[in-house]
Amino acid sequence: MKVAIIAANGKAGQLITKEAISRGLDVTAIVRSTNKTEAKQVIQKDLFDLTKDDLSEFDVVIDAFGQPDPTKLEEHSKSLKHLSDLLSGSKQRLLIIGGAGSLFVDSAHTMRLVDSPDFPEQFKPTALAQTKTLDEIKQREDVQWTFISPAPDFQFDGEKTGTYKTSEDEVIGTNVSYADFATALVDEAINPKYVQKRFAVFAK
Repeated sequence: MKVAIIAANGKAGQLITKEAISRGLDVTAIVRSTNKTEAKQVIQKDLFDLTKDDLSEFDVVIDAFGQPDPTKLEEHSKSLKHLSDLLSGSKQRLLIIGGAGSLFVDSAHTMRLVDSPDFPEQFKPTALAQTKTLDEIKQREDVQWTFISPAPDFQFDGEKTGTYKTSEDEVIGTNVSYADFATALVDEAINPKYVQKRFAVFAK
């Protein structure tokens, strides 16, 4: 299986690259600057400059792009539309790392995490931008997408346990490590269960 990881130099991207390589996948890192990952195959190119030909050989494209700059939050939607258009109509899968803000905090699905009273105000713009991308990708029947949200407390330094639990749309835990999130994402790449669906990953 050939896998491309966009924004592979990022925190999540590097761990996903490492996990995918450890599982024997044929991994290419797509990065803007010098490759910092374990991948030996590299495409050094800005996400917005990628073409259909750049991605044509891959079975799975993992989108680990994130834009924390509050003045550039529209890039969440623009980047996802660009990638979706490149993969439109193909059997290639697009795995998207999303945020936790769009998850529901109740079983009746009346309140999202981002709208809850205790959600930190400083994170709201990014969370709302990521929520918008989920709403937009749900309209793309022409793309084999999967949107993957982490638990609210996404722990970069958390340990790798090799276990996790999932939900489709609800908060069912508080935290997950980047390493266990990477495991869940690569599991989905290898054995698809959530095509054209969202799922979330939590510590078990």
